Amino acid sequence: MSMSETLELVSANRSFGGWHKRYRHYSRALDCDMIFAVYLPPQVEEERVPLLWWLSGLTCNDENFMQKAGAHRLAAELGVAIVCPDTSPRGTDLPGEHESYDLGSGAGFYVNATEAPWKPHYRMYDYVAEELPSVVRQHFPVNGRESISGHSMGGHGALILALRHPGRFRSVSAFSPVVNPMECPWGRNAFSHYLGDDITRWRQYDACELVANGASRQRLFIDQGEADQFLEEQLKPEHLEAVCEKHDHPLTLRRQPGYDHSYFFIATFIEDHLRYHAEHLYKR
Repeated sequence: MSMSETLELVSANRSFGGWHKRYRHYSRALDCDMIFAVYLPPQVEEERVPLLWWLSGLTCNDENFMQKAGAHRLAAELGVAIVCPDTSPRGTDLPGEHESYDLGSGAGFYVNATEAPWKPHYRMYDYVAEELPSVVRQHFPVNGRESISGHSMGGHGALILALRHPGRFRSVSAFSPVVNPMECPWGRNAFSHYLGDDITRWRQYDACELVANGASRQRLFIDQGEADQFLEEQLKPEHLEAVCEKHDHPLTLRRQPGYDHSYFFIATFIEDHLRYHAEHLYKR
């Protein structure tokens, strides 16, 4: 067995009859060790189960969603496994990697970097699209049915992965996603550093651009808090709403009065999202 296929168990916690486990492995895509988390519902004792990918946002790692979202109880009831990758490479010690919250460590933006010094390690797109799914399929009792969701930067990641891989994910949802990174400070900062100044490289990682180019017809399900402190400057859901309307792309965008960008918002509506995904994951 190669290094990339070897998993080291970091921790295991019994949760709602299933298990929340964290594993360390060497990633060839990122050329460093990575930790990811998996929730295995009790049904895995009897059968293979469908899988929900969760991609987290800026400053997060694999722990935030698993500890704060309150998803385990319903995942156990529905018989759905959940996998949470980290949000960037760790321990590579690149110049400037730890200087700001929105670039480098904790801010991989789910792209494949083409620029120095990021290029050798910051290949999160390949990691979450190809390498980690291969590891998960090899080591865990999943049945090949997958959905994807995420929050903020991770919502951006979920949308672009689903739009760029038509038919792979049975459903996609997002909380407070960065839908148009080419047109917001977070996205422009990350893309210029990771991808360079040629904006034609940026378009493959922008949900609005992918919808406009007809990459997929997959329905998008989004919850957005109306009291989100990043709503106007960074998230701009009206951009995605406009492009979906123009191109007749199926979109459900719910605006939730009074809710901000925090995990209190996610925990409030995670049941709706899990039931939405389970409906698609178990549909024959």
